[in-house]
Amino acid sequence: MSAVLVEESAPVRAPLEDRGVRAVLALARFEARRLLLSIPVLIAFAAYVAWIVWRTRTSWDGSPALQDADRATQSMPMLVGLAVLLYANYAVVRSERHGTEPHFSVLVLEPWRRTAAHALAVVPAALLTAVCVAVQFTWEALKPGAIGHGSPAELAVGPLTVLGFGTLGVLLGRVARSAFAAPLLVVVLLFTFVLGTAPGDASGLSWLAPVVSETGPNTLPSELLGRPAAWHALYLAGAALCVALLAVAVAGGRGMLVRAGLVLGLAAAVTGGVFQAGGSTPSPELTAARERASVRPELTCAEHGRSKYCAFPEWGPRISAWAGVVDRVQSLAGGSARERPLVVRQRIDARYGPVDDVAIPALTDADRVTVGAAWGGNRVPEFSSAVAAVLVAGTEAAGSEICDGRMVTVMWLSLSWQDDPMDALRRVRVDDSVQGGAVVLSPTDPLTMTEGQTDVVRHLLEKPPAGVGARVKEHWAELTEPGVTTARVAELLGVAAPEKADSCE
Repeated sequence: MSAVLVEESAPVRAPLEDRGVRAVLALARFEARRLLLSIPVLIAFAAYVAWIVWRTRTSWDGSPALQDADRATQSMPMLVGLAVLLYANYAVVRSERHGTEPHFSVLVLEPWRRTAAHALAVVPAALLTAVCVAVQFTWEALKPGAIGHGSPAELAVGPLTVLGFGTLGVLLGRVARSAFAAPLLVVVLLFTFVLGTAPGDASGLSWLAPVVSETGPNTLPSELLGRPAAWHALYLAGAALCVALLAVAVAGGRGMLVRAGLVLGLAAAVTGGVFQAGGSTPSPELTAARERASVRPELTCAEHGRSKYCAFPEWGPRISAWAGVVDRVQSLAGGSARERPLVVRQRIDARYGPVDDVAIPALTDADRVTVGAAWGGNRVPEFSSAVAAVLVAGTEAAGSEICDGRMVTVMWLSLSWQDDPMDALRRVRVDDSVQGGAVVLSPTDPLTMTEGQTDVVRHLLEKPPAGVGARVKEHWAELTEPGVTTARVAELLGVAAPEKADSCE
């Protein structure tokens, strides 16, 4: 009987370092899934998505400037970031609260590796935020009235904010092993960054906040914004990397990669912070460019029909919409005004940046009409009122001084062709009413309506436009004669005279 000896080979084992990396990634996947399914984060993302749908459906009246739309994606991710901070901190201190920390000593993961996994676990939340930002911005960009150019650096602010807040929650969990630290920090951040920053504040120190909205009524060409968006994105990315690796270092990670990454993150944050603070002040070149755009703009002109339209290059696609309004208003006019060539020029005042609301003075040149940077919604009847005033009075400056019965003709030309003339009358007036005297908005100096003129215009808008239009063309010379009374205009157009005379009669 013989015995056969079989030598068994030793099992092949992966290097300890490789097993550690795989374990870190496995834990990161597990924690990321739990984070995304946690109640605070689910509520935050649900609110974020609902806000995107609610806001984007009607934002900018369907005519956004994409250099404004990219900044509009930055505020709501802060809510998601606060929720991620709260849960990331909760996950880090979970073992401390449950008394299971001693059991981790038998595992392959040292505390610093577990900390690295928690930091990596916030990355999917940042990526999901980036998807929401992309959806919101793409929705705006696909609107028929969209113009301009968005900035990738501005679009990166939202996801980087979530990433930075999440890593801050991990660091807090390693520094303060308390369940109350994160809620207190959330309250502090909420009041500091969300409620404590005034809109439009874009000083050097304000750029240390995650979001600098710099909101205002003016839309400027992309090259005139002067926001240090790229430096700010570098600052946020460097700060997030620095905070994450600082948490790893606090937990015991002292390796070369950790130290090198910490130095790199700190250098990026400091570099971005310094240059963004300097870039928040307009340079002499930017100041000169804003002056030129306000006083001697370089516009691109095109002819539509009998009129000429001049706009900044980014606003070129809107010329057809402006021409459509001019054609509709002019088709209702009579006499020579029906065939009169107009020059429509886009005018802005960029000298004070996008925040300050600066009035644009009316033009004194004949047959010149001003159009602003915004469009859609109330801007349409405002522009049509300016066109009608020029057709009736000859110039914008003269149109703003009308106080006699010609104002009835101006407002009928401006409003009667619109889908809902009475609603347009309400929206073009400062008091949002269709009764009494009011100020009528315009791209330049406003117009004014008396109580009697309002009554006559309202009665005219209630009548079929074809019949009124025939009377307007027939009596055009008298309707546009300076000094004509509102009562006479009402008589010529076939409606009851107002009870009160015009204030300037």
